Amino acid sequence: MARELYTARLEKKECISESSQCYHFDFVLETLESFPFTAGQFISAVAADPNGKQQTRAYSIASAARENRFDLCVNRVEGGFFSNYLADLTDLPVGATIQIHGPHGHFVMNEPVTDSIFIATGTGIAPMRGYVQWLFPENGPDRSNGKEIWLVYGTRHETEIYYQQEFEALAAKHPNFHYLPTLSRAGESWTGLRGYVQEHVARIVEERAARLGLPLVQPEVDPSIPKAELKFDIYAYICGLNNMVAGVRDKLAGFGWHRKQIVFERYD
Repeated sequence: MARELYTARLEKKECISESSQCYHFDFVLETLESFPFTAGQFISAVAADPNGKQQTRAYSIASAARENRFDLCVNRVEGGFFSNYLADLTDLPVGATIQIHGPHGHFVMNEPVTDSIFIATGTGIAPMRGYVQWLFPENGPDRSNGKEIWLVYGTRHETEIYYQQEFEALAAKHPNFHYLPTLSRAGESWTGLRGYVQEHVARIVEERAARLGLPLVQPEVDPSIPKAELKFDIYAYICGLNNMVAGVRDKLAGFGWHRKQIVFERYD
């Protein structure tokens, strides 16, 4: 069955990291009054390559739902057709259109909202930006319900921290939102966190357990409870390359976390 295609017009394009050639895109679906989706879902973009072959690529939506608009965050990939097609001004200038279908995917937050750790590297920040915008909308009620929300973002260099000012502003405004960028190859001038994301996720778990008087290693879940009915007071949402996702999952499993508590999406 053919998927329904929508025409998305590019309204804004911005290079948000020269060193990693990462671009932010704002699109509008002019034929739709609204484009409802759940934060964390993705769209599939469709275009013909230079040989006339139709190519399709999935991209996480880098925003929460707002009217008939959506954002993307895409790295240019050497030799990659679609990322270069989007990034090149000659191929896709502001005002040009692409074809998309969606939304798709199940990488969404559990409700009701609980304490949550968002962990991302690279363009894995895209769905996390959607989560954060949904939880803390610029114009609308705070949906976090006072729960503690951590965003741990790992990259190599300071020039590769995407949406830094936006997240810092939200953290300053919302005391229950904790923004933790960490660099694996930080320069001498960097005063923030260093190392890999799993190290800082472990510290969050340890400090939370101590603060709440909880055992550091969670007790095993009662096997008589159907998996569909399992509920936890904290979840982790992970998006990035496989090695990072596996590392964080292993770290949390060491604390006795159930696999249902660890929601992830890999893009390699």
